[in-house]
Amino acid sequence: MRKVTLIVHQNYIEDVIQRLHETGLMEIIDIAKEDPETSEYAKNASMHPDASVCTTYELRLSRIIDILNSIQKKPGGFKAILRPQLPEVKHVDEETLDELCSYAEGVLDEIEKHIIKGEQQLKELSEKREDIKNVIQQVEYLKDFEMDLSYLGETDYLIVKAGKTIDLQGLKKAIDQIENVTIFSKQFGTGKNVEWAVVVVAHISEKDKIDKISRGGIIEFNLDNLSGTPNEILEQLKQDKKEIGKERGKIVAQLRKYAKDHLPDLLALREEIQLEQMRKEVTKNFAKTNTTYVIKGWALEKNENKLKASVDDVAKNHVVCNLETPSANPDNPPTYIETPKWASSFRTLLELFSTPKYNEINPTIIMGIFFVLFFGVMLGDAGYGLIILSLSLFGYIKFSKFSGFIRGWAFLGIWLGLTTTIVGFLTNGFFGDLIPRFFYNNPDQPLYSLTIGGVHLPIEPLRDPLTILTIALLFGLIHLNIGIILAIYQSYKNRDFKELFANHSSWLLLELGGGLLLGDSLLHLVSLGTVEFYFALILVIIGLVLRIWHAGPLGFFDITGFVGDWLSYARLLALGLATAGMALAFNIIAKLFADMIPIQIIGVIVMVILLVLMHAINLGLQALGAGVHSLRLQYVEFFNRFYEGGGHEFKPFSIKRKYTKTKE
Repeated sequence: MRKVTLIVHQNYIEDVIQRLHETGLMEIIDIAKEDPETSEYAKNASMHPDASVCTTYELRLSRIIDILNSIQKKPGGFKAILRPQLPEVKHVDEETLDELCSYAEGVLDEIEKHIIKGEQQLKELSEKREDIKNVIQQVEYLKDFEMDLSYLGETDYLIVKAGKTIDLQGLKKAIDQIENVTIFSKQFGTGKNVEWAVVVVAHISEKDKIDKISRGGIIEFNLDNLSGTPNEILEQLKQDKKEIGKERGKIVAQLRKYAKDHLPDLLALREEIQLEQMRKEVTKNFAKTNTTYVIKGWALEKNENKLKASVDDVAKNHVVCNLETPSANPDNPPTYIETPKWASSFRTLLELFSTPKYNEINPTIIMGIFFVLFFGVMLGDAGYGLIILSLSLFGYIKFSKFSGFIRGWAFLGIWLGLTTTIVGFLTNGFFGDLIPRFFYNNPDQPLYSLTIGGVHLPIEPLRDPLTILTIALLFGLIHLNIGIILAIYQSYKNRDFKELFANHSSWLLLELGGGLLLGDSLLHLVSLGTVEFYFALILVIIGLVLRIWHAGPLGFFDITGFVGDWLSYARLLALGLATAGMALAFNIIAKLFADMIPIQIIGVIVMVILLVLMHAINLGLQALGAGVHSLRLQYVEFFNRFYEGGGHEFKPFSIKRKYTKTKE
């Protein structure tokens, strides 16, 4: 990474900004925030005055686009999944801001008022429809009452109220205390949901008492200005609602026609204005003297000559370009994470933890490889692996052109499915013991039997867990020691030799010496002679001294922590056993249910349904567990050896297009 300072004559600043935007070679920093020392010789620059013009048109276009997007008919269900639509890309010419604004004004003058008017009409119709819906709900309660709803309210002699209550007996008891009152009721619902529609008729002299009772026991209906019987009114309201639906349909059809005719052009126009807006707003990050602008930021070392040439070309040599080698502190440069395309999805796994610091080791590929390996061992069933592999291949072939995100994760799924399938065949797992149990009628019979180099395959986790545990712990040692080697390399790069020897190298000495001693005395895996014994003992002593030098007396407890980290890899066995055990149990349950049904064909159908459902559940649960625990081994056990993170990614000032494409 190179620290870049550009000093550009004010007459060429717009050309330089456009060239930087087009080439995408430089990340521009906010000088006022990140390099305040520049204020000693230059003042903070402000946004270009035309930025507000861009913002105005961007907001107007966004409003129209949002309306048309919301009204546009979109495919749903499986059709949307299986046949996603790519956005239409428009070819555009290079235009000035004035030309873009003039075009935008013409387009907006033509359609803006119609679209906004249509949206307002739809809003009003929706409110009317909601009001009618509320009235219909209230009138439905009164449809069994033969009365004209215009009677509701007050006259010179009577007061009539309608509503609903959940305590009819309490209401009647209160009304019985008043003279000249009649109450009519109709029950709706049953049990705890029972309620009653009520109509109360009283002499006007009892108005105050009736109002008081109503406030406490009746939810009154608001049915002003309605005339006719409830059934007549319901028929009219439903007709009104239908008419509103027709009117709304006409407006929606008109807006959808606008969307079909204009939406791709509007999206392309907005994108062009947004790009201009970025160029106009970026000047707020600069500093300014009387005649020049100061631009600071970052560029990749491999692009420094290209950057110089590009700005010199447009500024006609009226630019000073200074590039320096930064220091991690206090410059805090961004991190450029470069990975091959096949490992792009691994970057997401790394970013879930933290971006590497500048000059810190990028563990993306190593982490990704072990993530895939550990996932396959933990899930460890060829049937489940083939499902993941098939779905991932389908997603990659069908959807990769629509989304880079889907393409990356589908590619990762292919590796996860392939690894799981291979491990499944090595461990005799294909939907548990599905084939031996249902096809061979002998659950103890393996899928195959083969001996390679003295190793008998398959290795079944449920029958030979110690072998799987040994393999898991061996993987753990390899994984941890790769982390230690990376830590040694990182310390060497930083010239931190105390950390290199006292912390990281001590683990290699302790592992080698301790492993030889334990292998001789406890595990009886090796036989040490006198020289070898003392050599191993010396390694252990040197390792302990280095640990104490690094961490003091508490350094001894780091050893138990390291052993705990190593034993964490036993989860490879634990989750593999869980997958195989649950699959086996589900197969047994499905067969038992089938055997309990006297009609064989029905039993077979029930068995197949149960197998599909239960294995789908097992696949979901175990795949989730394998993913989470595999990530944990990366983030906790592996990264704890060498990785800190806390950096920020290199993000150049560049053009990103989705709806437009410049003509070649």
